[in-house]
Amino acid sequence: MTLDPATLTDKDVLARRHRRTAVFCGAFVASMVGAAYAAVPLYDLFCRTTGFGGTTQVASSAPAKTGTRTVNVRFDGNVAPGLNWEFRPLERQMTVRVGETNLAFFEASNLSSSESWGTATYNVSPNQTGAYFNKIHCFCFDEQRLAAGERIEMPVQFFVDPDFAKDDEMKGVNTITLSYTFFATKPPAKQAGLQPRD
Repeated sequence: MTLDPATLTDKDVLARRHRRTAVFCGAFVASMVGAAYAAVPLYDLFCRTTGFGGTTQVASSAPAKTGTRTVNVRFDGNVAPGLNWEFRPLERQMTVRVGETNLAFFEASNLSSSESWGTATYNVSPNQTGAYFNKIHCFCFDEQRLAAGERIEMPVQFFVDPDFAKDDEMKGVNTITLSYTFFATKPPAKQAGLQPRD
């Protein structure tokens, strides 16, 4: 049923405008919520692909060949407020050849009187080296659980991509700093009932 525009009152016209405005606002809010949910994974994908912001790469294996160029890799460990842990690299620096697989260890200690969980964020600096810094295995890929007073050593296996030596922008870069910060997390639901390690 269509209404004759000539029979519409000012009240009817105003109600139509309000309905149109409400539909437009609802669609706008829904699109913004969708964009917000999509932004995080898209930004993460962008950072992992380009190394933006010092985001490192993840590799399944090391390259077949190593290069002759060497670079110093420094290690840094931090703990965010809210997590009563000590966290530090066992070795502050190592000199590595590009393409060579290396293993570094970090140590974490739970200073509290109860079990706690943490997860590590990471990046490298200078930021542009993120596209060349590859991790094969890392404690930062999973949440970590420490019993009260427990101390553990955690490895990271990495290499610097041989293409690092071919990039003219990297010619002046002699040191890469790999930095981790541990943050408190809640225990995963499926593992919350696990007994502390012996």
